[in-house]
This record gives sequence, C-alpha cells and structure tokens, in this order.
Amino acid sequence: MTPSENTFESLVPVAMIVAMAKNRIIGVDGKLPWYLPEDLKFFKRMTQAKPLVMGRKTYASIGKPLPNRLNIVVTRDTSFQAAGTRVCHDLSAALELADQQATIEAAEEIMVMGGGEIYRQALPFAQRLYITEVDIDVDGDAAFPEFSLDDWREVQRVAGKPAEGQPRYDFVVYERLTTD
Repeated sequence: MTPSENTFESLVPVAMIVAMAKNRIIGVDGKLPWYLPEDLKFFKRMTQAKPLVMGRKTYASIGKPLPNRLNIVVTRDTSFQAAGTRVCHDLSAALELADQQATIEAAEEIMVMGGGEIYRQALPFAQRLYITEVDIDVDGDAAFPEFSLDDWREVQRVAGKPAEGQPRYDFVVYERLTTD
C-alpha cells in the first residue's frame, strides 16, 4: 500500500511508538533485542487509554491483548481471530476503527506500535513519533523505516537511566513539520 492509494484522514492524531537501535533494528525473532524496564513503563504510560494498532506478528510476540486499550490487529489472514482484539485486514481499516474509537473515548491520539511493515505503511499518516533511541547497533530481522529528520521537529528528549549492563538510551518525541 502506498500513501496515494490510501485516503485515510483521521480526526485524531496518529502517533507511532517504538524502541530502536542506532541501526534502526527493532526486533529479532519476534522479540525485542534488549530488556529495558524503564522503556516498558514509558510504553505503558504513553499508550494507556489509547487505541493500539499492531501487526499480527507484534501481537503474537506479546501473546495477549494489552489491558485498558483497544487492541487492533492488522493481518491479511482472514481466518485470524484473537480474543480481546479487533481484527482488520488492512491498515486503512485499522486506522479508521482506531479513529472512531479515539473520537468516542476522547483519546488524544491513535498509537501505532509495530512491527516493521505496519510502521512503514503508517509513517505517512503519523503526526508524532515516540522513539526510544537505544545507543547500540544490533542484528535483527525487523527494522523501523527510514525517515528524514528534515520532516520532523524534536520536541522532547529525556535521557534514560540504564541499569548496569544496559545500553544508554533516550526517550525522544518528534512532531511532523507542517507543509502549509
């Protein structure tokens, strides 16, 4: 799907949340390549009471719906079902459902939480990026898509507090620059 094929326009801002290495890696074999408890707390805090959009593989890596959030799983598999989730068969339908729910519940934004292909498809619609920038290069099989910092403005950067043996990381928020 390319942005020109999609006419989705949200009433509620679309945001993406991700932890990624310097080389853009976000996962290996369906798991995070690091364990950063502070990042998991950040993720929970930023996504509470907001609709979540995720791919089937991301859902499978979690193994259950996340509480206090509408969990929307995107998959081409028309037979896929998972208790406690809503299933959509393309990103556009998932974003429309999330937008409707966010409007009803007065959520401040829709949260796209991966994986790599869902991020790639959703990036053109995102107005905000919550990125935990992990200061390492790792091998992996899932990556966050390339994006130009010329299109984004950094609005917040907070240094993480890594425990001994953990890599350094920052919590960074970017907002898309408008092209008016």
